[in-house]
Amino acid sequence: MKDDIYRNNCRQLQYLMEQVNIADIRELSRLSGISQWQLIRLEYGLLPKMPVEILLKLSDVLKVPVTSLLAVFCPDLMPVEDTTLASLEERTRELDLIKLEYQRLQKQHEQQKEELTQEFQQSSLSVIEPLILQWPTAEAAAKKNPQLSAIKILPLLKPIMELLKRWGIEPIGIVAEHTSYDPQIHQIIEGAALSPGDPVQVRYLGYRQGEKLLYRAKVSPVKVVNPLEDNSLEETNQHLKNSLKIKGDVANLLI
Repeated sequence: MKDDIYRNNCRQLQYLMEQVNIADIRELSRLSGISQWQLIRLEYGLLPKMPVEILLKLSDVLKVPVTSLLAVFCPDLMPVEDTTLASLEERTRELDLIKLEYQRLQKQHEQQKEELTQEFQQSSLSVIEPLILQWPTAEAAAKKNPQLSAIKILPLLKPIMELLKRWGIEPIGIVAEHTSYDPQIHQIIEGAALSPGDPVQVRYLGYRQGEKLLYRAKVSPVKVVNPLEDNSLEETNQHLKNSLKIKGDVANLLI
């Protein structure tokens, strides 16, 4: 088997040398810079174990493409190459299919996004329908009659609160309530800086959605009356009352 490979490769190499007027292996070695030992290895079918630079030098001197040299001296490699090319072509087709699928999913996503947006708008519109239908009339009536009580139009705002409730949005605080200052959920709108726990009054509600803080409640500080100052004021008022009483008694005696 090895002898057959050797004889066949010798004939092939001799033929290629003749095509470029090279007499023998010695001359081929001199022109290519490849040792004769390496050329003998080539004849014995050991090309796969030889450095790539040898294959490139042979290709240059013999004026033969590298693929042709592989086909001549190492035909067993060609099916592998064909398989590799087939595999690459298959991968390319797979990538094309993936690209088409991605484009289809992207288009489907855009359509679903538009549908969800329309559904969301329609759902929200159904909740605030009483407000958008009746508010313009209420506004016109208020402009025509400035004395119109605001309490009469407050029910129109209920749809808004209902919509916020559906979205899971909860208010922070109650308007005018007194509470302890918490910098995490409160924003000071007037007065000096406060420390956590200081008494404050809620001026405007804040809102949160689950664990997410949307708006801090706006608060203002509450003045705390010192008990000592409060007692001193009461004593002063009492002294004043006593003084007025004494003056009244004296006036009665003089009459």
